[in-house]
Amino acid sequence: MLNQTSVTEFLLLGVTDIQELKPFLFVVFLTIYFLNVAGNGAILMIVISDPRLHSPMYFFLGNLSCLDICYSTVTLPKMLENFLSTHNAISFLGCISQLHFFHFLGSTEAMLLAVMAFDRFVAICKPLHYTAIMKPQLCTQMAITIWIIGFFHAMLHSIMTSRLTFCGSNHIHHFFCDVKPMLKLACGNTELNQWLLNTVTGTIAMGPFCLTLLSYFYIITYLFFKTHSCSLLHKALSTCASHFMVVILLYAPVLFTYIRPASGSSMDQDRIIAIMYSVVTPVLNPLIYTLRNKEVKGALGMVIRRRL
Repeated sequence: MLNQTSVTEFLLLGVTDIQELKPFLFVVFLTIYFLNVAGNGAILMIVISDPRLHSPMYFFLGNLSCLDICYSTVTLPKMLENFLSTHNAISFLGCISQLHFFHFLGSTEAMLLAVMAFDRFVAICKPLHYTAIMKPQLCTQMAITIWIIGFFHAMLHSIMTSRLTFCGSNHIHHFFCDVKPMLKLACGNTELNQWLLNTVTGTIAMGPFCLTLLSYFYIITYLFFKTHSCSLLHKALSTCASHFMVVILLYAPVLFTYIRPASGSSMDQDRIIAIMYSVVTPVLNPLIYTLRNKEVKGALGMVIRRRL
């Protein structure tokens, strides 16, 4: 992965140029990061420790919590460091590594949400065959597969970006290293990189999103035409609501960032949107699942009572 460039480090321009705001933003984002790690860590802990939650739905929820902790850890610690530093430098290798893990974890989460939607489809539309279809071996295989696909998708971007020539400015107009702002600094031809970003990342984002929508279309159709019990209908919709809220929170900003043309892109807009899906969404996920899931609330309350 050798780069043909004279640039040895990049400068991350961060969230804002206003020095007076940085101490305040440091406290805000440090609090968000703490809540993210605490909330997702709590869900991960109870999913592992409570035998009642050893089911496919909670297995995938545990994967989601693990992803959310790692996803924010890729960007937030460096952002927090830069709030307190005057020299916001990151090495070339560090930048490529950050880019790799950001796309690795982000694409894995997108595919995981599609798998979780499939799990809900089987649970609601084929309840008698649920245990036969969603076997532990299949769940493990699906989880491993999406993690591997996410890794190689990110590897594609990190290798292609590392091979670009950077001979001019080394100022990245973002708070972390991402493909789009780095392509703006490259001196050579970036058409292939841009095509890969639009096509491959677009497919990784849109493919699972379409499968998720398809799963929910079948679920809603089944519930309205096959279910005659209002209480059962309400319970099923309530079970799906948490997952669907998480899907919308992730996909709305991601699709806006990566599907639109680069010519219509604004770096300030990209930074705000990136904060939404890399910082805000991971901290909201445990809150959404905890507030809307009685089993999770019950298991969490039991753990708290034991500790007290």
